[in-house]
Amino acid sequence: MKKNVLFISSSIGLGHAARDLAIAREMKKRNPDIEISWLAGDPALTVIKEAGEKLLPECELLGKDSYLAEKVSKGFGLNVNKYLFTVLLEWRKSIMAIRRLTKEKKFDLIIADEAYELILAFLFFPGIKRKAPFVMIYDFFGFDATTKSPFEKLGTYFWNFAWITGNRTPWVENLSLFVGNAEDIADKSYGLFLPNARRHAEKHYKFLGNILPFNPQDYSNTAEVKSRLGYGAGPLIICSVGGTSIGADLLNLCSRTYRILKDKLPMLQMVLICGPRIDPKSITVTEGIQIKGYVPKLYEHFAACDLAIVQGGGTTTTELVALNKNFLYFPLEEHFEQKLVSDKLKRLGAGVKMSFSETDEITLSKAVLENLGKTVDYQKLDIDGAVKAAEIIQPFL
Repeated sequence: MKKNVLFISSSIGLGHAARDLAIAREMKKRNPDIEISWLAGDPALTVIKEAGEKLLPECELLGKDSYLAEKVSKGFGLNVNKYLFTVLLEWRKSIMAIRRLTKEKKFDLIIADEAYELILAFLFFPGIKRKAPFVMIYDFFGFDATTKSPFEKLGTYFWNFAWITGNRTPWVENLSLFVGNAEDIADKSYGLFLPNARRHAEKHYKFLGNILPFNPQDYSNTAEVKSRLGYGAGPLIICSVGGTSIGADLLNLCSRTYRILKDKLPMLQMVLICGPRIDPKSITVTEGIQIKGYVPKLYEHFAACDLAIVQGGGTTTTELVALNKNFLYFPLEEHFEQKLVSDKLKRLGAGVKMSFSETDEITLSKAVLENLGKTVDYQKLDIDGAVKAAEIIQPFL
């Protein structure tokens, strides 16, 4: 019998959608007759639609998580805890849409990538699942306060308590998958009466390693990839800020820095990648720079570059490590998840961490000149996470 699967992909950024599609492809290899229906908001739905997948009309009813993240951001910073307490109304919209959908159509399996609203929904209203097994995908564990505010610390404790309770409650998650390894989780407790985070994860999660939508070996020849994409032979810098509009200030900083670099490197090529949420016309572009909006298969352009300047997102930096590329990364300020990414990169000896609030054009130009052309040899990553995920999910089908 045909199995119907509901796949809910997080709308924040583009990395979730890319890895979810990789998992879906592996699932279809093992089950050619399954039908996967997708729920996602902007901008993730753009990636899923381009892949030819079936997007449900209920996507229009979901909360606008990504827009809200941009609204509560401040400059080159995003306090995730502040975002979590303002997103509840948007989560309610998503829960109502999913509740209506599961009532009208029977699904044999529900998979969600960082759809945290479903933990709360299934915890208090387990009937929404309609007896369908639920698989949750994570790429970090535990919230951290990033300021000294006692209200933020109390709120962080509340969210961690709810998260851990959801993991421990049998009718909430039937399977919990973690994109990464145990050492990516802090070896500490997040508060009074809460367990050690890493030991809790080792008990409740299945670890997948990393997930990539490409094989790095196919892009080992930088000159060939550069030529195929239409770039010249000179050094190439790719500047990218992900799937939200929060990184516009970083793109403007890169544009101003180009003036300094061009005097020292006449053949320099710089490309600004705005992504789906930044209007290229809103960026002040120095003459000689290329600027692009949303770029499918952005990893190909990373493969062609000699240096990348990026935000500290987990997917982007993992792709750069897998491609063995030099890169400078700027974690969003007050964004504890990107601090965890930074800890992982430090452990791998990959990338150069930068602080946006402490970086001007001169500082950035010096960092570029110090790292452009530098040979790197990063630790080889485990990248068969999509295959592992499909194998672990298979018994539910």
